[in-house]
Amino acid sequence: MNKPQPESAQDIEKIARNLLLAAKAWGKLPTPVDEIVRFADLQIEHGVDLSKLEPSFFSKNFQFAKQAVKKVLGVIDRRQKKIYLDHSQIPSRKNFIKLHEVGHDACTWQSELGYMDDEKSLDPEAEEIFEREASFFASCTLFQLERFDEEVARLPLSIKSAQALGQMFGGSNHAAIRRYVERSKKRCALLVLRKPEVNGDYHVKIRDYFQSAQFSADFGEITWPDGRCGLEYAFVQEIKRGRRLHEDGRIALFTGAGETVTFSYHFFNSGHNTFILLLPIGEAIRSRVLILPK
Repeated sequence: MNKPQPESAQDIEKIARNLLLAAKAWGKLPTPVDEIVRFADLQIEHGVDLSKLEPSFFSKNFQFAKQAVKKVLGVIDRRQKKIYLDHSQIPSRKNFIKLHEVGHDACTWQSELGYMDDEKSLDPEAEEIFEREASFFASCTLFQLERFDEEVARLPLSIKSAQALGQMFGGSNHAAIRRYVERSKKRCALLVLRKPEVNGDYHVKIRDYFQSAQFSADFGEITWPDGRCGLEYAFVQEIKRGRRLHEDGRIALFTGAGETVTFSYHFFNSGHNTFILLLPIGEAIRSRVLILPK
């Protein structure tokens, strides 16, 4: 995740910790998001579904609506102390959106009367610093800071472990796998691919790519030319064949250190995105826990 500035990140982690403890949410699994929202003195507006509203609703009802966005997924009105949601989203996605909106309010230096969020602003790599701060808060709170790390240490180094942690804490596969890699002490990287496109040739666009600190230290930054991958990559062939989940991939990549290295990879296709967890061959967490496929 593109974190806020170090001082801000430390402040946000402190705010998240204090809120988890004060709401008696620390250690409860899955993370009791609605209890945290209530303790933050905010209310979810269940009578309004953002997915069913006309664009004019936002400009009429929210003075802070600067411009229409493509699809509004979450809104916080700080004067009303209310959070509005797109209730068509799956529960794990709504958990993140709720906590993103709480983050806008909990980070008291964010001075707007309210915030309106779509896919772009909810992206942890959003351009606006306040949006990155709110997403950072949401991830810290949903995965309970080092509680997530403690669970990671118990499980084998596997994409199935990351999926299991998402279910355990109440987060989406995307959010859980991302945090799993970002905070890992092991060498690992994650490539997130969008749905395939057929526009002259079969290819997939890259949505996200990030590496653990130890992976970067040993291999440098792997780059992906043109922001897309074609059928020259084995995992794109697997997407085309309709594979869903496996942990037995092998691929040779040119690293930022100037070497060609063969990595193992774990593959998971959610139907919306495909996740490729890259690992040096032999990299592992010692664990006796067995993660069974879903």
